[in-house]
Formats: sequence, structure tokens, C-alpha cells
Amino acid sequence: MDLDSLVAIDVHTHVHADLHGHLALDDELNAAAAKYFKGDPYDPTVHDIAADYRDKKMAAVVFTVDAEAATGQVTLSNEEIAEAAAQHPDVLIPFGSIDPARGVAGIRAARRLVESHGVRGFKFHPSFQGFEPNDRRHYPLYAELESLGVPALFHTGQTGIGSGLPGGRGIKLRYSDPMLLDDVAADFPQLTIIMAHPSVPWQDAAIAVAQHKANVYIDLSGWSPKYFPPQLVRAANTMLKTKVLFGSDYPLLRPERWIRDFEQLEIRDEVKPLIMKENAIRALGLR
Repeated sequence: MDLDSLVAIDVHTHVHADLHGHLALDDELNAAAAKYFKGDPYDPTVHDIAADYRDKKMAAVVFTVDAEAATGQVTLSNEEIAEAAAQHPDVLIPFGSIDPARGVAGIRAARRLVESHGVRGFKFHPSFQGFEPNDRRHYPLYAELESLGVPALFHTGQTGIGSGLPGGRGIKLRYSDPMLLDDVAADFPQLTIIMAHPSVPWQDAAIAVAQHKANVYIDLSGWSPKYFPPQLVRAANTMLKTKVLFGSDYPLLRPERWIRDFEQLEIRDEVKPLIMKENAIRALGLR
């Protein structure tokens, strides 16, 4: 990957379909998410994402979410995503996703994905997967990721998955409180943790955790920047200028829309390249 030629690195993009037409979300959840984000459903494969981001001169972190136990929807294959991404090393960075409830099998899968399939990190969605991040039953998995030297990206805050459905389809927001990650960051100081999204309604907590823990970052995906809480904009411009990362939440929020709205924020010129690319290079260990 020619990092110097890239204009940005999007650390948060979703593979919505595998190469056989299987979708990551069932029809009800897919429709609810599209309504939440005010867009048309679009289910890109890895190859679709590569073509789109190559055209934009951007790189993208790609992943699915292993929520089969919670939803019954068969999880897209981590191996297939990684192998497809390997065909596009100029623009794609593959992450895996493992439900912590998989226990020892999940731990072994994580090592295999990194060592045999080139996976560069792991995505967790505590609300969608239905777990508390600081539950010590999951600590062996975090220890494995720490030993492998790969980051863990956790969804935090509100979620568009299940939004507006009766009972939110059983998805519980409290699992995505960023303060639960403070325990993980403290107990695994060599594990890079990326807290995904503005963590509404816990934005101040996310800022505090990222400021206090050297191994914690915030990605800015999932919200148009025009809706960012003001304290997040202040922090990104000052004390967290080296700790925040560009992310879109593609395909539900496209990078061009995110960037257009980001340009309207009062972010200092010297900070913008840090957010758009340089911080991601460091957090993902790309150099």
C-alpha cells in the first residue's frame, strides 16, 4: 500500500454481501438501518468496496460483524473477506469479527485469521453481539489480540441497527457505553482500542477514556460531522488531535458525504491531515 499516494484512510467500512449473494443483515434490520441513515439499501461486496475506494484514492478497513448467535443470520466468512481483500492490497485493510461468546474456538480463529489470512484487526459490536466488553470471560480473547499486536475496534453509543423496530429487535444500547472499555484499556495496555462513532449519549465519557488511555482512539464514523457534539469537535481540534480517525460507516454513510460536512467544521488546517490519514497509519501500525 502506497500510503503517500492516499488522500485518506477510512477505518470503518462494512462488507454487506459475500461473493455468493448472502447478506450480512436480514431484510428487517437492513431496511431499518437504511431508514435510520436516510439512504437506499446498498450491499457491497469486498470487490465493490475496493473499486469505489480506489476511485477515491482512499484506503478502507473492511469487516463484517459476527452476530450469528444473537440474530440467527449466518455470519459472512472472515476468511473470504480477507482473501478477497488480499486481491486489493493497494486500498483494502481486512479486519475480522469474532463473537466473544465463541470462547476458545474464537481465540484460535483469531490467531489463524491473523497468521494465515493477513487480518490486521478485529471489529466488535457489543450491542449487536450482546455482550459487556469488560466481562472477564472475554479477557482471554483480548489477551490473544494483544499478543498478536492487532487493534480491536468496538462500536460505542447509539446504533442504527434495530433502530425504530419494536424493542429495537432486542438490541441493548448499554453494552456500548464507552466506560466499559476503560476497564479493557487499563487491563490490556498494549492493546490498541478504537472506539467507533461519536458515543452519544456518552460522548464525554469517550473523550475522557481516549484522553486518559494512551492506547485508545476514537473513530468519527456513523454520523455526519454536522451532527457531531460540540465537545467532540473541540477535543478533536485540540487535546485529541492525534487520537481521532476518519471513518464513514460505508455503505450506510458514504465518505463523500462525510467529507463534505467535515469541511464545514472549524478544524485547524494542521489537524485535518492527522484525522484523515496520519492517525490511522499509527493506530493501525501501517508504517
